[in-house]
Amino acid sequence: MSVTGKLLKVFEIDKQLRGLRSRLTSAEKFLSEQDKDLANLSAKREALDKQTKQLLADAHNAEMESQAVEAKMASIREKMDNAQSNKEYKAFLTELNTRKLTKEQHDEVAKEKRAHVETLKSQLSELETKVSERHQVRKVAAGDRDARNAEIADRVAELSKQRDVLAVDVPADVLSIYDRMLEQRGEEAMGSVEIEDHKRHEYSCGSCMMHLPVDRYVTLKVKGDLTRCSSCQCILFIDEASETAAQDAAKTAKAEKKASKPRVTSASQTKGLAKDVAKDVARDMAVKKKIEKPAMKPLAKKKDEAVASEA
Repeated sequence: MSVTGKLLKVFEIDKQLRGLRSRLTSAEKFLSEQDKDLANLSAKREALDKQTKQLLADAHNAEMESQAVEAKMASIREKMDNAQSNKEYKAFLTELNTRKLTKEQHDEVAKEKRAHVETLKSQLSELETKVSERHQVRKVAAGDRDARNAEIADRVAELSKQRDVLAVDVPADVLSIYDRMLEQRGEEAMGSVEIEDHKRHEYSCGSCMMHLPVDRYVTLKVKGDLTRCSSCQCILFIDEASETAAQDAAKTAKAEKKASKPRVTSASQTKGLAKDVAKDVARDMAVKKKIEKPAMKPLAKKKDEAVASEA
């Protein structure tokens, strides 16, 4: 068997394997999408949790600052109660009002931080719900993937063994080119040679439908060496069944064309045909004379009677 013939057997096994794995691949892709969504949700949850903790710390610091100012204000009030003069009292009052403004600022910051924390907690709660739902979807997706894998596991193992046995007979360099093309083009890694007009040596690639030089077909037909399309670079092979069908169609068309041409007779056939025609004409004339003679006799008898009566 030629190199291309051996490679074609490997290709047929690979197509079956890809067909079996296609359903598993779709299930794995869906499961991967769920994992990706869960990772994104987890990242968002982590970011919100970190932001919440930071806001809580800021709010706590603001509250501590407010408490410290409140303690300072209490001390100032005591000093105001023990002020020795009106001037001293007014100084304490000015300081108390300043501290009061500072405390209000700290209280406002703490309030804003606390409000923001409540908003983030609400978002975290919604996010937790989404994460829980996504975990359920992932669980179903994982079960579907495992079920499909179990369905095809035995058949895939069997075909994989067959492929390994067939691949041993293919030269390593040829198999390397084939594996690369299979990875890049999938089921279009190999393409059949389409016979457009065998008599005129017109062929095309079954994959890209571009014209093929005659030498590509000859190389495949005679040697069976690794041959690639000059346009799409797929590995070419000759489908024997298609080639036989094309040859039969050409023979049928040739026979129909021959049958449609007018027949050309030879000189001897023409002479014999003329003799037959002459015989037919002579026979027809003889029959015509036999029909005319009985009609002529009564006419002659009447003519003689007329002559006799006149005499």
